[in-house]
Amino acid sequence: MVALAISVIVLWVAWQVKKGAKVSYDTVLMAAIVGIPSGVVVSRLLHVVDLWDYYSQHLGKIIGGGGLTIYGAVLGAALGIWVYSKFSKFQFGYLADLIVPGLILAQVIGRVGCTINGCCYGTTCSLPWAITYTHPDSLAPLGIAVHPTQVYEIIYLLIIFGVALKLKGRLRPDGSLFLVYLSLYSLWRLGIDFLRDGTPFLLGLHQAQVIAIIVLVITITLLALRTRWVKAGGESE
Repeated sequence: MVALAISVIVLWVAWQVKKGAKVSYDTVLMAAIVGIPSGVVVSRLLHVVDLWDYYSQHLGKIIGGGGLTIYGAVLGAALGIWVYSKFSKFQFGYLADLIVPGLILAQVIGRVGCTINGCCYGTTCSLPWAITYTHPDSLAPLGIAVHPTQVYEIIYLLIIFGVALKLKGRLRPDGSLFLVYLSLYSLWRLGIDFLRDGTPFLLGLHQAQVIAIIVLVITITLLALRTRWVKAGGESE
């Protein structure tokens, strides 16, 4: 599912290039070559940091083991592509905005994998739509009804996808749509993690919630100071 999600992002951007986006196929390919490994590395790093009590006793499992974080994947890939943009002839903000809808669809695919795998599950509940995992290889506790937080996120992401399509090309400067996506997803993670099983990281909050707060402060500040609405004709309002 991770491989499928990555393919969706690359194919989405390639489709946008075919439709006339101001970026070359070579740039998209190089951005993928840089962004994918940097996303995986940072994703894995944040996972290890989050579960350091375990990995400090199992150092051999730090590299090559299972476990990734979506925040690490998004922020790590963005960092890698941003660094690459400094040595190339494309604007990071423009490409970031171009990627956003494909990135959201990729996250949807990833959460489908989480639902099947049993990871990223919620706290116990007795709601009619609760999920009870029974397969012995599931990562969720067996025989216990839990919140299907993966499904909640799929629904939320699809809503954000619609918002992203509506806002596409309507915000300036370039990079504003990416900031909107980061802020909306961070707001979600701050809230949904109260319904998710996890390890307290700081002040009783999960690692993702701490990152969400930091990202929200940065993105909302930048949006308030820089972002403006653009009419269909291209004029600022």
